[in-house]
Amino acid sequence: MIRVLHVGLGPIGAAVARQIAARKGLRIVGAVDIDPLKVGQDVGAVIGVDRKLRVKVGVDIGTAIDESKPDVAVLCTSSSLKGVLPELMEVLKHGVAVVTTTEEVAYPRKDNRAIAKRIDAAAKKAKVAVLGTGVNPGFTMDALPIALSAVCEHVDRIEVWRVQDARIRRLPFQQKIGAGLTPEDFQRRVENGRVRHVGFTESIQMIGDAMGWKLDEITDDVSSKIAETAVSSEWLSVASGQVCGIVQDGVGYVKGQPKVTLRLEAYLGAPESYDSVLIEGTPRIYSKIDGGVHGDIATAAITVNAIPAVIAAAPGLRTMRDMRLPSFDGGALSWARKG
Repeated sequence: MIRVLHVGLGPIGAAVARQIAARKGLRIVGAVDIDPLKVGQDVGAVIGVDRKLRVKVGVDIGTAIDESKPDVAVLCTSSSLKGVLPELMEVLKHGVAVVTTTEEVAYPRKDNRAIAKRIDAAAKKAKVAVLGTGVNPGFTMDALPIALSAVCEHVDRIEVWRVQDARIRRLPFQQKIGAGLTPEDFQRRVENGRVRHVGFTESIQMIGDAMGWKLDEITDDVSSKIAETAVSSEWLSVASGQVCGIVQDGVGYVKGQPKVTLRLEAYLGAPESYDSVLIEGTPRIYSKIDGGVHGDIATAAITVNAIPAVIAAAPGLRTMRDMRLPSFDGGALSWARKG
């Protein structure tokens, strides 16, 4: 049985915990959260399952590790590498492997390389692996196109589109894409970094490195999608003329030529949801997932599915580029044993 500690039980952390509670070979043994309303509660009640898990939510990572003796910690607290650094280092100090949904850990960009080296060194000292993953970054806009390129003898450029009707996503996601804001408020929040999808730079760099391209420039531009008619979700109502979501374009260039292009359209009321990958090369490959990959479900699922592989991985800071691509496996313990 793989023993799992949860650090962070927000919407994504709770979704991960619900999947783990239902999987064979995995057992929740500890949990930590900063929300005083969750501390002291049974994890089952906090994550919304219909049974007690006989594990109470604590506040201190070190204490939780000492008491629960986990094999792995699942960390779901922040998008920022700097923001999760203290939590990561505390877990590693106790010799526990980590899977995190922190986007900036997925493939640290240049300005995060010094911190990434600290994490890598700490993980190697602890003889465990650390992996940042999720649906995006972690799969649809980086690991998936990299995997599809395996059958190419030559690749000229890669283009990935992710289009989502954000009405099915959780409230924090809808807020992150600016739904319900005025165009002026949206622009102010873009400028201070509060509205954008985190991970484009990481995904572009991962693809570029995998293809052997030395990218000399990466751009990441955000614009608003304005509602032409009123639209609403379970949580938000957007009037005509307000922002209903985000359009984000990222491009990686080599000598002025676009080699990696990512486009995200996430807004309330999108007429079609899909994920597509275009590889211009030999052979030319175009793959489209009709309906798209549900971001919240998939982020939790790939986090859970990666756990056995991370336990078996070589120590250090790992990425979805150098890890074995995980798959669903109801017998998680067998993965860990096989390595």
